[in-house]
Amino acid sequence: MDQIARTQKQLGAAIRRERKLAGLSQAELGSRIGLRQATVSSLEAGDATRVQTLLAALAALNLELVVRPRTKGSAREIEDMF
Repeated sequence: MDQIARTQKQLGAAIRRERKLAGLSQAELGSRIGLRQATVSSLEAGDATRVQTLLAALAALNLELVVRPRTKGSAREIEDMF
């Protein structure tokens, strides 16, 4: 399922959802990509992170980042989807 994220918090929430769907704890995801559990927690909270960390987490969850033109929905409408 496609998930739209326009803010760091929305992106973090999407990663959290996918991690839980994969049946992984934050520590388990972190160990797959060489990160501490606290770093995964920060990523899911929408705190600033390195692009490399974000891409590693997406890859570990078998996800990819797609860049495309924005849809018409506002950030608030998209947030309400979650």
